[in-house]
Amino acid sequence: MFKRLTAIFILCFPAIFCAAQQVRPAKSAEIYRELKTLKHLPKVLYLAAHPDDENTGLLSWLINDQNVETAYLSLTRGDGGQNLLGTEQGAALGLIRTHELLEARRLDGAQQFFTRAIDFGFSKNTNDTFKQWDADSITADVVWVIRKFRPDVIICRFPPTAAAGHGQHAASAVVAEKAFKAAADKNMFPNQLKYVSVWQPKRLLWNTFRFGSVNTTSENQLKVTVGQYDAQLGMGYGELAGLSRSLHKSQGAGTQSVAGVRSEYFTPVLGDPAKRTLFDGLSLNWSDKGIGDIDELIDIVLLSFNYNQPDKSLHGLLMLRKKIAELQDPALRKDKLAAIDNIILSCAGFMGEVVTNQPEAIAGNGYNFRLNLISRSATPVTLESVNWLNQTDNLNRNLSNDSLITIERKIQIPAEAALTEPYWLAKPAKDAATFSVANDTLIGLPEMQSPLNVLLSLKIESEKFAVRLPLSYKKLDPVKGDVVESLRIIPPLDLSFAEPVYFAREKEALSVTLRLKANKNINYGKVSFKIGSQVIKTFQGINLPENTITIKDFLISVEDLAKIKTSQNKLEAVFSSEANEFSKGQVLIQYPHLPTLQYFVPAATWLIKGDVKVLAKKIGYIEGAGDLIPEFLRQAGLQVDVLTEADILNTSKLASYDAIVTGVRVINTEKRIQNWQTALRAYVENGGTMVMQYNTTQDMALQDFGIYPFSIGGKRVTEENAEVKFLNPNHKLLNYPNKITADDFKGWVQERGAYFPDKWDAKYEPLFEMHDTDEEPLQGSTLYAKYGKGNFIYTPLAFFRQLPAGNVGAARLFFNFLSAGK
Repeated sequence: MFKRLTAIFILCFPAIFCAAQQVRPAKSAEIYRELKTLKHLPKVLYLAAHPDDENTGLLSWLINDQNVETAYLSLTRGDGGQNLLGTEQGAALGLIRTHELLEARRLDGAQQFFTRAIDFGFSKNTNDTFKQWDADSITADVVWVIRKFRPDVIICRFPPTAAAGHGQHAASAVVAEKAFKAAADKNMFPNQLKYVSVWQPKRLLWNTFRFGSVNTTSENQLKVTVGQYDAQLGMGYGELAGLSRSLHKSQGAGTQSVAGVRSEYFTPVLGDPAKRTLFDGLSLNWSDKGIGDIDELIDIVLLSFNYNQPDKSLHGLLMLRKKIAELQDPALRKDKLAAIDNIILSCAGFMGEVVTNQPEAIAGNGYNFRLNLISRSATPVTLESVNWLNQTDNLNRNLSNDSLITIERKIQIPAEAALTEPYWLAKPAKDAATFSVANDTLIGLPEMQSPLNVLLSLKIESEKFAVRLPLSYKKLDPVKGDVVESLRIIPPLDLSFAEPVYFAREKEALSVTLRLKANKNINYGKVSFKIGSQVIKTFQGINLPENTITIKDFLISVEDLAKIKTSQNKLEAVFSSEANEFSKGQVLIQYPHLPTLQYFVPAATWLIKGDVKVLAKKIGYIEGAGDLIPEFLRQAGLQVDVLTEADILNTSKLASYDAIVTGVRVINTEKRIQNWQTALRAYVENGGTMVMQYNTTQDMALQDFGIYPFSIGGKRVTEENAEVKFLNPNHKLLNYPNKITADDFKGWVQERGAYFPDKWDAKYEPLFEMHDTDEEPLQGSTLYAKYGKGNFIYTPLAFFRQLPAGNVGAARLFFNFLSAGK
């Protein structure tokens, strides 16, 4: 059932990025494009499964050449992929990719939407995908976006067949077809109709493609020419597309900016087939809808538009605004009023911001803010009033042309203000494949608008404008200059474990470490450690001074540990003080190409108890694309050194390690590894153990990286519960120091593994056989070879996911690998 989200329909800049922290005028060329878009009525929704699936070349052309409103609907936020920037996985990676998409859209000008679907990793077909995704739920989300955005043309990136190359890709086309039909049916998802009306797009098309050896295009398909040069951009649309796509940095999706025209191909799926253009049979402009006077007014503004003095267009734009306000279609009226209001304030050269000098605030506290306002217009802009969250000042003050006004005010943050976090992460996920959203009307949005705003009432001539300025943080960075970001609401206290995993050893007390960040004075608090509903231990009398971070060790006795009966446990911490209880930790994500991102996770860690042995003591780690395995191994009591090039080339130092482990995708990300091969081979030959994790076939630094030859294929086992057959149950790696059984492959997350070797030298011995449902058995999940006195193990099993998730069986197997030389 849809739950109402209180909304105030007011102006924000730019319209597609309502979380922007400043209202700033667009450049003259952008204003001119927005004016042309105001004249063109069709809308296009591009639809696919993941960040980076979108055809940025087509989006750039639609927006900048055809001047039609265009949006990209990605069913997921890319949570299931790998991260080339750091160690973030899962929801954290999805948050990064959400904002990478927003940065891409900021560049190419399209809007961005999402559903609640979670990217659970690679799937091979739609049957596999819909075992995870609820088709009705995802279809409802797409219908909601269609009814809100009201596109005339929907374009799928993929077909609903194996040609899509990924089960989630194909599923996006299946859902698109269902939603295309359902959006116009009042009996489908009727609860949505409290907020939106039914809507029938004109057509659904598939944007066919050439991907590698797969060519789905044909000359008898609808063909359009894209990539043209745009003098206002100073580049062609293909060049803009390369810049946009290259913002998917966590995926390593850097793309060439290719100049020159090319063809895009389309085949009809549903609705009226297109014969000549994507927009056949649609009302292209206001005259086609019988409202020619709006077209005439826009044409007058376009013909007289002065790039150096856009404020000269204000009078004509204000007349146009009055005409648009008379439209009978409420959805069209609201849409176009928002667009022209943005154009008017840009032409007025209006800038506004409400900033403080600290990045974080606590609900209930007061903070000093500065309201900075300026307009650059010969036509006066009047500031009629300012609403400061809980108080309104009536000013009736003209903003002098090109003169900055600053008003200082202490603003009280409402006591009920929610923590700043992504709306889709505020509640536990519905299941492994669907986010929970407290307010259904948020569905589709890339992020929620800030609920803490100063509201301005402006007047230009006789027209009034409501402008929302979110409370923000502003600093001067010595490298970047001014940085303006969202003010982040934080709790009085947040807490987190220092390690993602702890090992409880037999007859030993366990010391666990908490990081306690006190943003206010906390007196006489207590910490309780629990597993499920069972409290294991409570510590009392904890005092925490304001604005401090305390790292505190807590000793859980052997007797308390005896209460724990299972080997894999989620240990949670809860801090109580007076009537308040805190059980979450703040996580910040900071990369140069993104704003600071904040979310909160439960204060929890994995506690492994039981028969888990490792004989290796000292591990050398060669970093790849980024994973958390070094931290896991250190918590298991091992010494882990991240190796530099000098370390690797130092024969005596390398020989001191019991095992060398390479991080995921090291062959793809570390180009120097080709210079290290001789040293690494010698290390193994002289008695060392080398464990190499998975690599892909994309951008490989070298092909011959095994101790003996083998080649990587694209095959994988995506079913995390797929049956595993032991090819040689007596093999040392399956028996020493831990006896590996089928139980050790229970409880794996997301997948067994990916990019299995498909051919290998006879000197390798495969350890396992496994496969997804109805597929041929695969034996490339782990290859072992004796080389000289040492051991080489290549394993594309997904240890980088399993070990941070506290999987005991995966830990036992990985420890056997590390102990191969003992």
